[in-house]
Amino acid sequence: MTPARQLSFDAARLYGIVDLGYLTADDCVRATLSLLEGGVDVLQLRAKGHERREITQIAYELVPLCRAGNVPFIVNDFVEIAREVGADGVHLGQDDGEIGDARAALPAGSLVGRSTHTPAQARAALKEGASYIGFGPLFPTPTKEGRPGIGLGDLEEVERAVGAEIPVFCIGGIKAENLSQVLGAGARRAVIVSGLLQAEDIQGACRQVRELLGGQVIGESAEHRA
Repeated sequence: MTPARQLSFDAARLYGIVDLGYLTADDCVRATLSLLEGGVDVLQLRAKGHERREITQIAYELVPLCRAGNVPFIVNDFVEIAREVGADGVHLGQDDGEIGDARAALPAGSLVGRSTHTPAQARAALKEGASYIGFGPLFPTPTKEGRPGIGLGDLEEVERAVGAEIPVFCIGGIKAENLSQVLGAGARRAVIVSGLLQAEDIQGACRQVRELLGGQVIGESAEHRA
């Protein structure tokens, strides 16, 4: 990962996901451009249940868009795809392999994120060498159908124990309407999926959320980010 993209990741507040659970393959480029223009600081491609060939093809299309904006590009689950397309890293669920194995398979400096659902899992991810963690789902969400929200009670502890070392991105049912509540519980960063992808104006929704999150604005548009 280049120094510019590393800087953007270190300062990141809003993590966007291009999720094929909400988009068609043909919509991915359009959504990515809108997310980048709206101010996402990190962008992930997530395509649960899709063939590797399709995921790889989409990833190849999204990489140069993120490169142009110095926005780190992450592939969900597939270390091999992340390596092939030159992504900045990979995001792993609890059952998606070891952090050390992913790090060994990717170029030096690559990001390896881990989904966590409890303070114990968050501490374990830190100990195992995760570059960052996702913590949630805070609220029930269609993205994780059938999984109850874990609530906001552990946020302060996780931010104190883990957030001082690596970024903690809260995730799960977060939208502009409840983001202030999440931030009030101690969060500093957020992943928002359906709240952005299902918005009538993705770019405008991003800007609204980005304003609420505060912090350093990496760039006002993909053109300005270059």
